[in-house]
Order: sequence, then C-alpha cells, then structure tokens
Amino acid sequence: MMNEEWAEERKEELTEERILEMLEKRRYKELKEELENNMYPVDLADILEEFDQKQMVMVFRLLVKEEAAETFTYMNSDMREVLINALTDSELEEVMEEMYLDDTVDVLEELPANVVDRLLLVTDEEKRRQINQLLQYPEDSAGSVMNVDYIALRREMTVADAILRIRQIGLNRETIYTCYVTEKKKLIGAVDVKELLTTGESRLIEEIMDTNMLYAQTTDDQEDVARTITKYGLIALPIVDHEMCMVGIVTVDDAMLVLQEEETEDISIMAGVHPSEESYFGTTVMEHVKSRIPWLMFLMLSATVTQMIMNSYESALAVMPQLAGFIPMLTGTGGNCGSQSSTLVIRGLAVGEIEFADVLKVIWKEVRIAVCISVVLSVVNGIRIMLMGQGDVTMAFTIGATMACTIIIAKVVGCTLPLAAEKVGLDPAIMATPLISTLVDISTISVYFAIVSAVFAL
Repeated sequence: MMNEEWAEERKEELTEERILEMLEKRRYKELKEELENNMYPVDLADILEEFDQKQMVMVFRLLVKEEAAETFTYMNSDMREVLINALTDSELEEVMEEMYLDDTVDVLEELPANVVDRLLLVTDEEKRRQINQLLQYPEDSAGSVMNVDYIALRREMTVADAILRIRQIGLNRETIYTCYVTEKKKLIGAVDVKELLTTGESRLIEEIMDTNMLYAQTTDDQEDVARTITKYGLIALPIVDHEMCMVGIVTVDDAMLVLQEEETEDISIMAGVHPSEESYFGTTVMEHVKSRIPWLMFLMLSATVTQMIMNSYESALAVMPQLAGFIPMLTGTGGNCGSQSSTLVIRGLAVGEIEFADVLKVIWKEVRIAVCISVVLSVVNGIRIMLMGQGDVTMAFTIGATMACTIIIAKVVGCTLPLAAEKVGLDPAIMATPLISTLVDISTISVYFAIVSAVFAL
C-alpha cells in the first residue's frame, strides 16, 4: 500500500503541467533534481512528446547523461531528429557514449541518412566499427538485435578473479547477472553471478560453469530467439557465429521489444493494414491511406465473384425474394467462425504450440467444434424463423443446413490457410480476417443457392 501511495504522489509531482510550470518560472535547478530523482526515462519520453521543440530541448539538457541516453532510446524518430539537430557535438557524444550498442543501432536504423552521418561522426572509432558490424546482419535476425557488450570469463579464473573482473567492467555492460566462459572466443560455458557469490572464492570457473547452455546463431530469426528467452525464463541468450565463437547476447528487454513489434505487425496484417513502425498519430493521413488501400482494393474486387454467383441465381431470387434477406446473416456467421479459427491457429503458430505437421489434427478438431456449433446455431435460428414468420419448416431446414455447411467450411478454411502460409514461408497473419471472410462469403453463397435450388426445385 505504501508503494502505491508513493507512486501516486510521485505521479502528481511530475505531471506535464508541473514540468512546464517549473520551466516557465525558470526553476531549472529544482526541475533537474526532480527529473533525476522522481522520473523514469520511459515516462519522461512520453511527456516530452507533448512539448514543443524548445521545451523538449530545455528539459533534455537538464538530464544527467545516463538518464538522457536512456530517455533518448525511448523517444520516437521525430523527437530524436529534433534533438540531434539542436544539441552540440559534445552533448551528442555524451549521449552516444552512454547508450548501449543495440539501442544505438535501433536508433540509427530509424533516422535519415544525413542525421545518421552526424551521429557516427561523434561516435568513437571502436563503437562505430561495432555499429557497422551489427548493421550488416540481415534485418530481423538475432545479429541485428544483439548487444556485443557482455562479460566474458576464462575457465582458469578463480571465483575471486571473476568477481573482480565484474566489478571492473560491469558498469559498462547491459547485464552482469549471467557471465559467459569463452576459450579462444568460442563459447564453452556460462555462470550466474548468484553462483559466484555463493561459492568459495578459490574455486575455478570451470568447476562451477554450466556447459549445457542454450544459445542461438547470428542468422536465427529474432522472433525465435525472443520466444526462447521467454520460454526458458532467461535474462539473456548468447549469440554465436557459425564457428561457435561468441559475438554477443540478446537480453530479455530486447526480447520483449521484439515480441511487441511482431505482435503489432501481426495485428496490422490481420486487419488488412500494412505494418508501420510509427505510432498512430505519428503517421500521416496519406501514409494511413496507402497502408490500407491495397487490401481494401483486393477485397472489393474479389467481391465481384460473389456478385457473379448471385447474378446467376437471379431467377431464384425473383421467385422467392425472401431468400436475399438471409444472405447477410449466413455470410456474417461464416466470416466470424472462420476468423475465430484463424486467430487461434495464428496464435498457436506464434507461440510454437501448433506446427504444419499438426494440420490433420487441427482440421479434425475444428470439424468437431463446427458440428457442435452448427447444431446449436441452426436450431436457434430455425426457431427464430418460425416465431418471426419468416418461413415455414422447409425454409428453416434449408437455412439450418446452409448454416451448418457454412460453419464447417469456414472453420476448415480458417484453420488451414494460416498453416499453409506458414508452410510456404509467408506470414500466417496474412491469411486472417479479410481474406478468410471473402473466401467464406464465396463458398457460403454457392452452398446456399445450391441447397435452395435442390430443396425448392428452382
């Protein structure tokens, strides 16, 4: 309870209005102390997004260099560009020195070339070499998100020597909780700081190191690496090259960011929107239009098939015009059922619960689910048709049979398309709601009029 009260008090003290008030009254010393002691960098980055350029630069210059560097990593690309243009070379150099290498690479990848050139000019030669090395790894690979700053130990070291080394270089490393044992740069083991602190100082590292450790290669997909870290509860995962030489680590905070980006991308694709790294308000109207038009255009044109099928049954609709009133309900139900199945399968693929080899098991399960759902919905809908006077028993049976077929087809389509996409190397999210709804609409109309024609001899 005390922690909650403290957090609420802290929130009240450092609101956007409070910071602006202190800036206006030129209480810079007091603001500097409050920013240092009572504000997290991620929260400050959110607040600064609402400030104008002058106010943002003034606040940023009040931060100590460690806080400034961390706040900089949480800013969007527009805010970073403003600061880079406003700060002096010496100020930029301080920020770059304090930023971890993986964060630096992420920042550089989002900025225009001329801005990147200026940042590289104020970066020391060794760090610039490491940055260029990381930028050469394929996009979305483990190498592109790893950090080369880790603690390496030798097997012949004593525990006391290892602790001394951690004290000497640990301040400049992103994590010290897991140390890696290398021999001629090859990864041969790992040891936790907990193990170092709770064992005898005279023991050798090779006596306590774990040789059965998880690792990934630089070319592995970053999402697979993030899933491994999450699955096994790791603080960091070592990254090696094809010769088993250790080149870096991917930490749990980077893994969380990767998963967040991948989930955002999947949600965008499932909604028929081209993924964007910018925020909703940070994306212009025209960029939103360009990201949404392709799918909408495709779906609109694909609806021509549905129209052609309905046109071929104009005579049936002329004889029984009430048939048209059931079409939206049938297509809507089918689309919803397909979306449910595809969403669950895509989620299963994402977390590694489902593989393409499980396709028959998935289809069999979805068919059984579809049968149960179709019986319930068909019966309820048949009763509704009778009570509302929309048709007789024959009509209720016809709509019920169509709904049952539609649900089964939708469930099968919804579960198999993402699996097929995964098999051929496409993003399963592509086979989500918009495309499945279109395919289900086409099959629903076809089945509907086929059953109607057979039952009523049209």
